[in-house]
Amino acid sequence: MSVDRLKHHAYVAGMDSDQTLDATGLLCPLPVLKARKRLQALASGQTLEVMADDPAAIVDIPHFCAEAGHELVSSDLGGPVQHYVIRKG
Repeated sequence: MSVDRLKHHAYVAGMDSDQTLDATGLLCPLPVLKARKRLQALASGQTLEVMADDPAAIVDIPHFCAEAGHELVSSDLGGPVQHYVIRKG
């Protein structure tokens, strides 16, 4: 496993993601910075699932998507770990 615990073909919110980033245990701004880096390697239209438990991610991830031109496909905020699916713009 790599440092950011990359997993391929995760299943989230009824869809298969192209890649998964486990950012649990990381605090602001690391979940967004790692998501940005991972999205750079994806082709436009591919999806990234991000798992985070940082309370700031609830604001940071949607803001990052809006600013960077990515689509926040889904977010599941129920439970101790938040799940986001981002489609690269």
